[in-house]
Amino acid sequence: MRVLVTGGAGFIGSHLVDALLAEGNEVWALDDLSTGHLDNLKAASANPDFHFVEGSILDTKTVSDLVSRVDEVYHLAAAVGVKFVLDNPLRSLLTNIRGSEEVLEAADKHGKKKVILFSSSEVYGKGASIPFHEDDDRLLGPTSVLRWSYAASKAVDEFLALGYHHERRLPVIVVRCFNTCGPRQSPHYGMVIPRFVERALRNEPILVYGDGLQSRCFSSVHDVVRGVLMLAKEPRAIGEVFNIGTQEEVSVAELARRVKQITGSTSPIEAVEYEAIYGGRFEDMQRRVPSLDKIRAMVGYEPRVTLDELLRDTVEHVRAKSAVPVSSVAPVR
Repeated sequence: MRVLVTGGAGFIGSHLVDALLAEGNEVWALDDLSTGHLDNLKAASANPDFHFVEGSILDTKTVSDLVSRVDEVYHLAAAVGVKFVLDNPLRSLLTNIRGSEEVLEAADKHGKKKVILFSSSEVYGKGASIPFHEDDDRLLGPTSVLRWSYAASKAVDEFLALGYHHERRLPVIVVRCFNTCGPRQSPHYGMVIPRFVERALRNEPILVYGDGLQSRCFSSVHDVVRGVLMLAKEPRAIGEVFNIGTQEEVSVAELARRVKQITGSTSPIEAVEYEAIYGGRFEDMQRRVPSLDKIRAMVGYEPRVTLDELLRDTVEHVRAKSAVPVSSVAPVR
């Protein structure tokens, strides 16, 4: 198949590019490199079936031209990370909502191309029913708290995708990712595992925001990509929304302890108030755990990578990357 991955130079996008190429597909990656990086595509760039286009998801002509060439679109291009969203709220909203509209409209225009749209567990907001099911009610904070703008924008993305499906019969699949982590993830936008790992390897204080009792389920990017490809091949998945991730729950404080242990670090673990990092208008949720019943019933998906394996994989990657000079990374054409 011929496939387009928007946000293809990003963390999840680049792993998806690698997996699609390994299946024998011809792959185009679109990325404006605002948060993605060419070195994530170093392996892919050696494959003659890979094509990289530097450009914006908001550029109608670029998106339309690329979608016209392919059979299937994986739409990942979006604002990345809580810190980025808080610093760039308008840019994040426009990228997420207008970008998805551009992709969906182009897919509809050029022959009803299948679109796999990547959403986020953020859409559940402060939902108290654990685990989160795809048809649960959502509970968001006030619009004055910018953190919820990301959740709102991803929910609009889902509404757009499902609207195109119901009114125009566009084949779409929506996947809600839960704290996807692993090699290539950047610490620069508030991503907790790479941030902890980098500080631990430098024996600097590992900063835990809040009281550290908030818990998450950190899923391996390899599991997530595998699950997404399983859904993409299943006709019954069209028009549906799926959680994807793992149910291995851990508190952020315990996560810091595990990172310290795995790295053999002497770093102290220190608590920091949210206000010191994000300012006064920030809210967090205590728990975030997905139900995997729907994806399990549909395609038999089960996560394979444990949290400790994920942490070791990430530590190994960060250690190796720190030993490679940036100048050795070849540009992608």
